Parts: sequence; structure tokens; C-alpha cells
Amino acid sequence: MGVGSPTQLTTQPQQGSDLRKGSDKGLAKVSVIVIAFRDHSVIGVCGDRMYWIRSKKLKERLALGFGASLVLFTLLLVIDLQMDLGVSRGEFIPSHGRVRFASEDDKSGIYNEFHRKYLAKSNASGSKEYLTTNPHTRGRTDTSGAGYPSKQVTTAPPHDRFKDLTALVVAPKNRRNPQFYERIVVKEDQSDDENPTLAEMLDLRVSPNATNLERFQLSITKNELYAKSDKLVDAVIQDMVSMPIKHVVQKEGGTQIKLIIEYPNDIHALFKPMRFPREQQTLPNHFYFTDYERHNAEIAAFHLDRIMGFRRAMPVTGRILNITTEIERLCDDNLLKTFFISPAGNKCFHGKCSYYCDTSHAICGSPDTLEGSFAAFLPTQADTQRKVWRHPWRRSYHKRRKAQWETDRDYCTMVRDIPPYDEDRRLLDLMDMSVFDFLTGNMDRHHYETFKIFGNDTFPIHLDHGRGFGRPFHDELSILAPLLQCCLIRSTTLETLLLFHNGPKSLSETLRDSMANDPIVPVLWEPHMVALDRRVAIILQAIRDCVKKASEEEDFDAAGQNHLDQSFS
Repeated sequence: MGVGSPTQLTTQPQQGSDLRKGSDKGLAKVSVIVIAFRDHSVIGVCGDRMYWIRSKKLKERLALGFGASLVLFTLLLVIDLQMDLGVSRGEFIPSHGRVRFASEDDKSGIYNEFHRKYLAKSNASGSKEYLTTNPHTRGRTDTSGAGYPSKQVTTAPPHDRFKDLTALVVAPKNRRNPQFYERIVVKEDQSDDENPTLAEMLDLRVSPNATNLERFQLSITKNELYAKSDKLVDAVIQDMVSMPIKHVVQKEGGTQIKLIIEYPNDIHALFKPMRFPREQQTLPNHFYFTDYERHNAEIAAFHLDRIMGFRRAMPVTGRILNITTEIERLCDDNLLKTFFISPAGNKCFHGKCSYYCDTSHAICGSPDTLEGSFAAFLPTQADTQRKVWRHPWRRSYHKRRKAQWETDRDYCTMVRDIPPYDEDRRLLDLMDMSVFDFLTGNMDRHHYETFKIFGNDTFPIHLDHGRGFGRPFHDELSILAPLLQCCLIRSTTLETLLLFHNGPKSLSETLRDSMANDPIVPVLWEPHMVALDRRVAIILQAIRDCVKKASEEEDFDAAGQNHLDQSFS
């Protein structure tokens, strides 16, 4: 075959799906005639058709690949927004919450300003928390508890009586021309406020043979769980301490083990067992949502809620149980299967739950004696339904992602426009809750509940305080974010804080007296008592900063108005 001579090549019909898809219908075979010459080549019509088919498939592949890449890229962005993988390198805020920041360094206004000032002050005076966690200083402690510093590093500053805040509390309310500070320290009119009980709302009468808990539940009012001088509180506590236990079952749901205690008279209590000693602090590498729950925190929180005048927490008391006779022999089969004897000879059980319900995180007696907290039950949902609300200052419950309130300086402005926070008492109640949680150190406030029958103008119930009182040497200022961002507090709450701060009895002394008769006294480790008084002063300083900032803005507005008046005169 010469190089310059033409050559006719005939190919047989190609079998397979590729050719059938690219060919016209009814085409039986394809003949490709290629005539090659030394200087040039000619491609036949059939060759053009095959080239077009192959070229089209390549474009389709490219199109499919490009489309798949777009889908994967979009999916990656969506996952990044939800899981914060670090691709977007930022926090996306919904359009209704976006604002322009006057200063990129201060996106949370007075909250960040107060936070920076407090940290600078703490660093200058020396951190006790560092002394409790630093292995080089851990040996220089006394025997009052693990990691408690034996000596003060600095001298305590002079006592500040906050006379400026006291003047705001005692000042009469100006109805015609409200002063600027009345937007911060709010004085409510409760003289004509109706305060019906559950019994009145349900049209029920208390039967003569009703239990103390049933009487307590029916006496719950629109404004509080119990009155200041209500003797039923102590009666309910005494019943939970002294009455024999009839049956035990594990409470469904929740992240950690809790038991429902049933008494012979058909009343119930929620039991949280003791996990570790009083002086055990929150593990430094634990997030707030994985922290252990502490039984003594529930007891102390109830007493603190009571002496602060909130009265929004159900009665809680401590009690010492025998695991064998009062739990193991009275529990259901599911819980019974988790009992065992530890290598140290102690009776243990772990139940079933989301966290810490396995052999390595078991609840153990000494050897079979166990203390825990007993919380009285709220009325059943069948009698009085409760509405669950998502807390506006809820944390992200994520290892890296931040909540919107942590990045938006005008977050409170948005919250004020949303029912039920736009009227009545609810926003003030959240300020009380912020103060209460800051005093206990509880960061785990994601939801709260109210009684539906009372509508929206009622109090939030203070529930679930097991993650409080875990870090006595650390003050978590982010818990005060609602108060610092809104610059709002009840006058009665401020008055109570000032009373404890200036005496004659401090908050820690009052709380110690309140818990003196509890069966598991001492309820709290002493450093937690010191922390309470320290945190009272921090709250008062935060309110002072709010008033100062509002005063500066008031003076600025007045100066601007005077300038305008002079310009037009």
C-alpha cells in the first residue's frame, strides 16, 4: 500500500448502547470512508456525524460535571452555615436582625465594654481560678477544699455602698415627666393587679383530705408559685424528707439520670442523686451543655430564689437514702438491670440517658448510702398545661458557633419588638432570671415555661438548676447579657440586691441561714458563698454603668436640642 495511494477502510456495524444512542433511529450500520493523501485528507459525511456524536458526549460530560460541582459547593455552604466548618469565616445573621455597627470593635455595646473592664480588673488583682487549675500552685492550698487559695493575693477594695443606685430606688416615680433612669430601673404598678390562684381559675375547691402538695399546687397564683409567708412550702418539704417511698422509676428524657419518687399518698418528687463531693468544680474542658448536674445546686437554687423574693422555683430539699432498701427493691425492671457492686464494694447503678449513664459514670453509694435532692412536682399537664418558650438569649449549644445575641449589639431592640416581650412583665422577668442565673453560675438556660391558664402576663417558672454552682472562682459575665444589652431591671430586684450588699446581712449569710435545716447541710462549698457576695457587687456595677451611659446620652441629646433651638431662634 503506497503512501500516496488511496485506501478504503470499511468498518463493521458497531454494537453497544453508545452507538445506538448517538445514531439515528433505524440506522443499521455505519460506514466510514477515509481517503488519505500525502498532502491532505478528506473526512466524509459519516465521519462528521461520528465526530459530532463524540463531541456532544464530551460537552454533556462537562455540563454534568459543572452542575455537580455547583450542587456540591452549595451543599458545602449550607453545611458550613449550620455546623460552622470554617469555610465561610463568619456568622450569618438573618436579614431582620442585621444592623450597621458604629464600631466593629464593640458589636455588643455596653456588654462588651463591661466585659473588657471587668477582665482588666480581674487580671490586675489576680485570678483565683488560675490558682485552682494551675498544677504549679495547686499544692499551696489549705484543707478547706480542693484548690481553694489559702491566702488572698490582694487587699479587698473599700466597700462601695452604691448610694447613687439607692437614690434611684427611693426616688418617687414621675408619671408626667419620666426621668431617663426610669427606663432602666422600672417601678411597676401592682396595686390594682389581679392575682388569681389556680383553684380560682379552674373553679376547684380544696378537699379536706387533700395532701400538702395538692394544696400548694392549687394555691399557685398568677404572679408567683407561693406567697412570702406561705407555710405550705415547709410542709411540702417535710413530706418529701420524712414520708416512706413507695415506688421508683427513671424519668424519661433528659441528658442525665433522674428518678421519679412515688409516695403512698400518690404524690411525686424528682430525685437527682449525688455524683461527687461539694468541692468538685466544673471540669475546665467541659462545655456548659456537657457539665455534670449537681444535686446540691438544685437545693441552693430553691433557697436563693426564695430569699431573692422571686418565688418561682418549686420547693427542693435534700435527703439521704439507702440504695438497697429505698431504690433497688422499689424500682422497675429497666432500672434494676443497671445495678451492680463496684470493686470498692459500693452499691451502684447508672440507668439509661443521653450522657453519663454507663458503668464508668455510675451513681454509687457509700457503701449503699446515697444523698440527693428531692424537688416537688408541678401540677400535671392534664390539670394545668404549661407553655414552653425558647429563651431569647439561648446559647448556641455548639462547640464553635455563636448565638445571635453574642454578635448583635442591637439584639435587645429586636427582642423588645417581639411578643410577649413588647409589653407587660415578661422582659423584666427575664432580667430577674438573668440576675438569678448569674448568681448561681448557671449557663444552661435554653427554655422556660409558663402556665397557659394565666396567659402571657405571668411569671416564668424557674426550673432545672443542676448545672449551677460549679465554678466559684469564675464569674460568667455572658449570663448577664440580657441585663447589659437591655439595661433594664426591676426596682424591687435592685432594692433587694442593695439590701444584701449593704447589710445588715449579706446574701451569703442569709442563704446559709435558709439552708441550715436541710438534711444534707452544708449544702454548698464555702467558696460558692464568697462568690455570691462578689457577684452581687458585679451586678450593681453593671446597672451603674447602664445608668451612666443613659445619662451621657441624655446630656448629649439635651445639648443637641439646645443647639437646634439656638439655631432657629
